[in-house]
Amino acid sequence: MNFETELLKLQKELTDHTYKPGQSICFVVTKPKPREIFAADFRDRIVHHVLVGYLEPIFEKKFIDQSYACRKGKGAHKTIEDLRRYIRKVTKGGMEEAWYLQVDIQSFFVSLNKHILFEQIKRQIKNPEILWLAETIIFYNPTRNYYRKSQMSLFNLIPDHKSLFKVAPDQGLPIGNLTSQFFANVYLNELDQFIKHILKAEHYLRYVDDFVLLSKDKEQLIGWREKIDDFLKNRLSLKLHPKKQILQTVDKGIDFVGFVVNPSHVLIRQRVVRSLKERLWRSNQSTKVISEDEMEKTMSVVNSYYGQFSHGKTWSLRSKLWRKDFGKLCDFLELVDANFSHFNIKECVRLRQRI
Repeated sequence: MNFETELLKLQKELTDHTYKPGQSICFVVTKPKPREIFAADFRDRIVHHVLVGYLEPIFEKKFIDQSYACRKGKGAHKTIEDLRRYIRKVTKGGMEEAWYLQVDIQSFFVSLNKHILFEQIKRQIKNPEILWLAETIIFYNPTRNYYRKSQMSLFNLIPDHKSLFKVAPDQGLPIGNLTSQFFANVYLNELDQFIKHILKAEHYLRYVDDFVLLSKDKEQLIGWREKIDDFLKNRLSLKLHPKKQILQTVDKGIDFVGFVVNPSHVLIRQRVVRSLKERLWRSNQSTKVISEDEMEKTMSVVNSYYGQFSHGKTWSLRSKLWRKDFGKLCDFLELVDANFSHFNIKECVRLRQRI
C-alpha cells in the first residue's frame, strides 16, 4: 500500500549505511530430504536484487559456460542437453566405452566460508558502496532474528552439520535467498577454473554443488577426484561428500538434475514420478467440491510435471499416468493433444463453475 514511501525509506538506509537485514521466516521442507530454509523479509529481497543486479554482469564474464544453476539461459534442461552432447562426443556416438565421475560437496551451503567469499568479491569489485552492502549481507546471521514457522519436531530432523544454528558465525549461507544462489556460483568459480584450466577436463558440468566429469580413462577420473578434493580442502575449506561419489561407465546412465541420461535417450528420475503420483493420489482422496481456483492450481502442477517429462523419452509414462492415476481429475481436465504435452480445464466445467 505504501511502496513508494517504503522504497524511499530503504534507499535512505542504504545511502546512510544504516540498513540492516530484517527478520527471516525459518521453516523446514522435508522432500526430497529435510532442509532448513530461511526466507528473507520482502524489503531484504529487494536489496538482494539490487546487489545481484550489480554483481551479476561482472561475474558472468568470469564464469565458465558449464556452470548451470541460477543463470540466465542455463538451468536443468540446458544441463541435460550439454551432458547428452558430451556423452555422444566422448563415446563417439555410443560406439566406444567411456566413464563418468559424479560427486557433490558435503553440506555446501552450511560449510561455505564467509571470509573466503568476501575476498573473492573484493578481488573483482572496487565500489565501496557495493562492498559495504555485500559484506552486510554475507556476514548477516539470520539465526539471530527469525520467526519459526515449522514445528520443532521437523527442525529436529536436520542433522547438526546441515543447520546454520550449529555452525560458526563466519560460516554458512541461508538456503532460500537469491544472494545465496548467486554467491554459490561465485564461490565455486575457483573450482570450475581449476578443473577446466589446471586439470584440463574437457567434459565437465556443475549444477550448484553437484558435478560430473567424463573421460575415456577411468584412472584419469580417479586422479582428478583426489586433486579436486585437495583443492576444495586447501583453497575453499570444503570437502567432497564421501558417500555421494559415483564412478562407472556412462552406459549405466547418469542420474543428474532430475533426469537419467543414457547415450541413446533420457529418462525421468523415479523420485520425480513418485512425487507426481502422490499429488494425484491426494487430489483423488479429497471429497470436497473443487473450486475453479483449485482446478487452475492442480492444472498448473500437472502441466509443470508433464513439461519436465517432455524432455525425456516418456510418452508411455505420460499416457499410463493419464489412464491409471488421474482418476476423477479426468472429469475437469482434458488433453490438449495426442502427445500428452499438457492439459486444459474443460470449457464445460468452467461454464458450470460460473453459473
